[in-house]
Formats: sequence, structure tokens, C-alpha cells
Amino acid sequence: MTKFALYVPLQAKPGKEKEVADFLRSAVPLVNAEAGTISWFAIQEGPSSFAIFDTFDDAAGRDAHLNGKVAAALMEKAKAGDLFAKTPEIHKLDILADKLPR
Repeated sequence: MTKFALYVPLQAKPGKEKEVADFLRSAVPLVNAEAGTISWFAIQEGPSSFAIFDTFDDAAGRDAHLNGKVAAALMEKAKAGDLFAKTPEIHKLDILADKLPR
């Protein structure tokens, strides 16, 4: 069972919604290379609201993801200040139950 997750809400700057969506789509190959990332979702919650939700079997997988290329790219974009209305907040979550294909 997956036990750990991350939830990262993202707010696009006005007029940057397409660029945020494209950035999130571009992360798929990086996430696919991470053995410890069990599932990864980039979602759009509203016109300018996006989020990343991902799951891990153990804390080591979550830590590897946080120290990996996707997190580095996200923080680089945040520091550049051109896409996001505010700095992304990374929420570490515990999963109580799941249903995933195995």
C-alpha cells in the first residue's frame, strides 16, 4: 500500500495558465524515471489553479522525489517568478487507504 503523498497547489500568474499546464505536462518523463514514485498526477482545479499529487510506498521514495529533477525544475520556475503567482507550498501527507493497480 502506498503510505505517503505530496500535494502541491500551484497558482498561475494571470495569462500564464497555458505555460503552467505545459510545464506540468513536460514533467512526465522525469517522473517516469523515478522508481520510488508510485503515482503522479498534474491536475487543473480551476482556471488558474493547478496542483501536483503524487504517492510513494515509503519515505525514502518521497524524499528522493523531493530531491529529484521534477522538484528542482519546479523550484527553479518558482524562483524565476514568471509562472506562479506565489511560491508553491509542498504538503507532506499520510495516506490512510488506496486503490491502485499492481
